[in-house]
Amino acid sequence: MIFVNGLPFPTDSSQERGALVTLLEHPKLVSACNSFEAMQEVKVSASKEDALQGRWVYVFQREFATVNPAHIDFIGTDEATTCVGLVIRNQRNGMTSVAHMDSTNVVDIGLTQMLSLVADKNFDDDLDVHLIGGFEDVLPKQANGSTRSKTQEKGDGYSFALCTEIIETLHKRKEKLHIQTLFVLRHNTKRDSQGNAYPVFNGFLVKTSTGSVIPASFDRTTRCPDELVRRIRISASSEDPTWNGKLLETYDTQNDRFVIAPCSWTFWQVHVALTLQDLSDEEILLQCSTSPSAEGPEFVDNLRSLQCLLAGRFL
Repeated sequence: MIFVNGLPFPTDSSQERGALVTLLEHPKLVSACNSFEAMQEVKVSASKEDALQGRWVYVFQREFATVNPAHIDFIGTDEATTCVGLVIRNQRNGMTSVAHMDSTNVVDIGLTQMLSLVADKNFDDDLDVHLIGGFEDVLPKQANGSTRSKTQEKGDGYSFALCTEIIETLHKRKEKLHIQTLFVLRHNTKRDSQGNAYPVFNGFLVKTSTGSVIPASFDRTTRCPDELVRRIRISASSEDPTWNGKLLETYDTQNDRFVIAPCSWTFWQVHVALTLQDLSDEEILLQCSTSPSAEGPEFVDNLRSLQCLLAGRFL
């Protein structure tokens, strides 16, 4: 069940327009978005003098991690364009779970994974929820001129469908979920002089002791451990039926350690990797990104590194 400003969010009042649209206009959440947007983005780097003072966990796309504030001081993610970063934190004990969701397919099971580690089984705990990311994307057409999905044909885009699925799934849950931040879609959108849309922020950092959430970006010194191995696992999991509908779990909450499960990739993935190696940067963006104009400068470099490793494994 969703709560806003301490009150249950009524199901009947949101049926006509949809819960997401109604929540986006809620005065409490609009005020929270304005406050979040006014914050200065923290640029996290382990090589700087102002590096995080304490231990942190970084969450990649399609991963989630649940941390105990007794062990971990910060948890965060970035590189989100049409993806959504989701925070669920237990008000009683500070247990904090963060996910980087990239598809409607991982919402249902993914939320169950997160909540199983932060919520009381009797549904008594009050849980704070923050959603950040998922801007109002303007989606490109494929080379044949057709749009990529029925959702996009309606002009909603990737972000709207994902945000809608998350809110509707939260609304159906039995846990007491207090929405504190809904910095998505129009609240997380800026436009250039040509009208092209970009996210205001691509990431965030949670201080586990207090639950405070601030905009953040991370450089490669902080996307650890084993950035390349984890990115490969994310890519490989798309063809692995054992991960259908699930978020990847990398951090072992109970034992306070990272455990990266083994993975393998298919011959089809190798074929794709070999094909992408021959494409230009622009072609890679158009083929591989849901929002080519909004990707960061590292997107193509990261993808080329992955494809070289995937293809080279079989050369």
